[in-house]
Amino acid sequence: MTVAPVDDLLATMKIESSRYVRVSARAPWGIAFPARHVARLVLISSGSCWLTGAGLAEPQHLTADDCFLVRAGVEFALQDEQGRVLVDCDGVAGGEPRGAEVGGDGALTEIVSTRFTFDAVAAETLFALLPPLLRLSPGTTSGRLLRTTFELIAQESAVNGLGAGFVTSRLSDVLFVQALRACCSDVGSGTIGWLAALRDPQLAAAIHELHANLDHPWTVEALALAAGMSRSAFAAAFKEKTGDTPLGYLTSWRVYRTKTLLRDTSLSVQEIAVRVGYHTSTALSRVFLRREGVTPGTWRKLARDRAATGTAESIEPGGTAKE
Repeated sequence: MTVAPVDDLLATMKIESSRYVRVSARAPWGIAFPARHVARLVLISSGSCWLTGAGLAEPQHLTADDCFLVRAGVEFALQDEQGRVLVDCDGVAGGEPRGAEVGGDGALTEIVSTRFTFDAVAAETLFALLPPLLRLSPGTTSGRLLRTTFELIAQESAVNGLGAGFVTSRLSDVLFVQALRACCSDVGSGTIGWLAALRDPQLAAAIHELHANLDHPWTVEALALAAGMSRSAFAAAFKEKTGDTPLGYLTSWRVYRTKTLLRDTSLSVQEIAVRVGYHTSTALSRVFLRREGVTPGTWRKLARDRAATGTAESIEPGGTAKE
């Protein structure tokens, strides 16, 4: 079964840029990755090291094929032994995608890092569902696909043939989608959010119906019917799993879809209102103003002004957008 909310995100997400870097680190070494407005996917291709960072209760020892995804705005560090002097990652990479070196003349660890920047519309929703730092299981199907794509990027970079930069960039985009898929498998059990709800077959059925027909005049009763549950049981289970009410969840996705349509189309606010389930532009504007602090028309103008001047919104550590 397709994961409708994830599909919605991927269909409207704009990966604005991606960058691939390979690092050969020889002991002693340590690399700091400050909190910046980029997400990172890191693979230890050979050797071993220690990982420290936000969201980790204690340092984690990584070995070959270990991979982890780091949310935008999260600080972390890699080092061959704990307590090393750390150098900034940008100083290590030096803008050279084909490879960089750091450290001394000891044991070798090879690291591959890909970083991504996104438009704030999708990232606001995306990063809300991810932990600050998540290790991805290398032995799963998703983990093996990630490693295969990393290897394809490495081969393209090594050959450096015609269009290699373009191919590497597109493969990096694929990497992120594969990592998100792996996260959807790993995140959810014991967590609160719509990924957790998708693990419940009855709640998942209602969520899929909601996303497939966002313009439908949904009520709690209608969603409960789609789930095959009573109204009270559905409302309680939905709140327990997602941390939100069914209609609150519906409103959040309608506002998200409104922003993507304001950004990507020339549809009027009235036309958008009908597409996302409001009968009038006034009704949509009322909800949008309450959620976003500005009207849809003002939001569209601000978004276009940012695009025209090249000043993108930045993503704060919690996943919210800020000028």
